Order: sequence, then structure tokens, then C-alpha cells
Amino acid sequence: MKFSSEVLTRASRVVGFVAALGLAGSVVAQSKPPEVAIKTSVGTIVVVLDPAVAPITVANFLGYVRAGKYNGTIFHRVIDGFMIQGGGFDPDLHERPTGAPIKNEAKNGLKNKTGTIAMARTSDVDSATAEFFINVADNGFLDHLEVPPGGIDVTRHEKTRHVDPSDANSVYGYAVFGHVVRGMDVVERIAKMQTKTVGEYENVPVNPVVIHSVTVLS
Repeated sequence: MKFSSEVLTRASRVVGFVAALGLAGSVVAQSKPPEVAIKTSVGTIVVVLDPAVAPITVANFLGYVRAGKYNGTIFHRVIDGFMIQGGGFDPDLHERPTGAPIKNEAKNGLKNKTGTIAMARTSDVDSATAEFFINVADNGFLDHLEVPPGGIDVTRHEKTRHVDPSDANSVYGYAVFGHVVRGMDVVERIAKMQTKTVGEYENVPVNPVVIHSVTVLS
């Protein structure tokens, strides 16, 4: 399933991001899980992150937060009953520069349940950079699935297929790294917005949902 453009991040995008990532590390080291506020044009969403089981993902996300990289981006893909995705494009659908891709932590045990936040990626397992999504339903088909030596039968969308170990990447999953604690009504409001297709991008809100800022609260 395609969550973002297939263009992989170039090394030139890393400039200036490493320092911000270092700042994020000091927050992750705190005993209390970090809490962030995503202030949007339709309300604020507060999310608690889980660095204990998703340290790489949380540090990466906080690096973008500290550097102000999410400010002025939009929720560019919203599907009612599924998820809302943002953090990678401006209101004109120009893709924002990002840091290097990170290791996928979908094996951390966290599930893509309603209200959880996870990293978007391409078909490449370890391709997540800045884009994230918030689940508005229990999306178990996005969870990591262990494939035994003999393979496993997977049923999705009422169709069953056999997955063998050589195809394990197809069921690797999407890394959850936190959950919404306030503002789920805002998430649901965004999910129900009227959408349109703009060029290659589908499910784009007709009225842009702008992320004005993402800040660390604790």
C-alpha cells in the first residue's frame, strides 16, 4: 500500500537535520514519555509518544518537531474509516525536504489501533522519513506479521494469499510510536472532510488542513 511518493530520500536532505535529532535524543532520555501538540487549522491533537519500544522512530519524529519541519505542512491524505496522513507536503502539494530514512520498528508490539500514530512509508520497509498517519479505525492489516518457515495464509479485504519467508517484507507492517490522548474529535473531523484528486494525489482535503505547529509539551 502506497503511503507516500516512491522517490527515496537523497543524502543532501540530511543537512541541518542531525543537530535537531540530537536535541530530540535528550527528550527521549527522560523518564516521562514525551507529549506533543499538533496544532492544526481545525483544532489541536495531543499525542503521547512511546520511546521505550520505538526509540528510533520517536527520536526521528522529535527531530523534525524540534527543527520546525512540520510547521506549515498539511494532512494531505485522509480516508474516513481508515486514517489521516500528513507531515510531508505544503498546501500546494510540494514535498518538503526530509532527513534520511529510518529503520522500521513495526516489530515493537504496538498495534495500529484507533487513535495510534504511526510512520508512513513506501513499499521499501525501511523508507519512513517525516510523514506520519493517525489511525481512525483498528487497522490490524497494517501491523507487523511474523512469517514462519513454512509460510502463512493472510486474509485481507476478503482475499487470502499465501506469504512465504521470501515475501515477508510485504507483511512487515507500519511502525506505531504513540497514541492520541486529546483531540481525537479533531482527528475524526479531519477524516470526514470532503476530498478530491489532485494530479497523482488522491484523498486530498478540498479545504486544506494545515499543521500550524508541532510542539513538545513535556
